[in-house]
Amino acid sequence: MQQFDEPYPIEKIISAATYLTAGGAGFVWLVIAALTKKTVRPFLMYHILQSIFLSILFYLISVLGSMVYVILYRIPIINAIPYFINMPISFMFGLSVIQVFTTIVILYLAITAFLGYFSYIPWVSDIIKSNFRR
Repeated sequence: MQQFDEPYPIEKIISAATYLTAGGAGFVWLVIAALTKKTVRPFLMYHILQSIFLSILFYLISVLGSMVYVILYRIPIINAIPYFINMPISFMFGLSVIQVFTTIVILYLAITAFLGYFSYIPWVSDIIKSNFRR
């Protein structure tokens, strides 16, 4: 995690909210900035682009996972594997292992963005940094 010039408090709030809303708050902020002809600072733009990219990636993985689930469900002995992966666990507040993992990642990103850091997720953050124009 790197910290450059200190972002404004509103940038920290918007960058944390953009993770919690799957990129929605960041997209609205970009539209408002375009309408008012304001520039978005690199800290906020990095988090907005990363949250939108992660939301699209999560959607594609969910669609692919549901296709694999349909295929595995038809195989007699292997059909228990997807069931156990998606099974709610009582001591995790009724969430499955996949839901707990995604919740932890989203909270990590939102908290580090709120603290003013450029949060890092391997591969995803590298793609955002390589395509990011300051």
